[in-house]
Amino acid sequence: MAYDDGNIFAKILRGEIPCKKVAEDEHTLAFEDINPLRAVHVLVIPKGAYVDWRDFAATASADEQTAFTRMIAYVADITGIAGSGYRVISNIGRDGGQEVPHLHMHVLGGEPVGSLVPRG
Repeated sequence: MAYDDGNIFAKILRGEIPCKKVAEDEHTLAFEDINPLRAVHVLVIPKGAYVDWRDFAATASADEQTAFTRMIAYVADITGIAGSGYRVISNIGRDGGQEVPHLHMHVLGGEPVGSLVPRG
């Protein structure tokens, strides 16, 4: 999957599409998912053009990687889910269910999130 500058997260970063911002720093943006799957469902994205976790790990600066990781923990703290528990998910590639070619982490909580992958 190649990076597509026209993806929805790139448009959000450029201000072309609004979002309900939860937090932001120099390298990352966190905002509410428009179709939440749990009481708390926040997306955390890097501001750089990274397709997925592999791309980010290989090419992002140490400052970007640190900021991204810290933002995920910060979101859990400020949304009140850090104490009760939460799940962080990144879908990567076709088999992983990735729909948007921009790295993003789903931070879900505020209620039980269920089994990791349903048996089926």
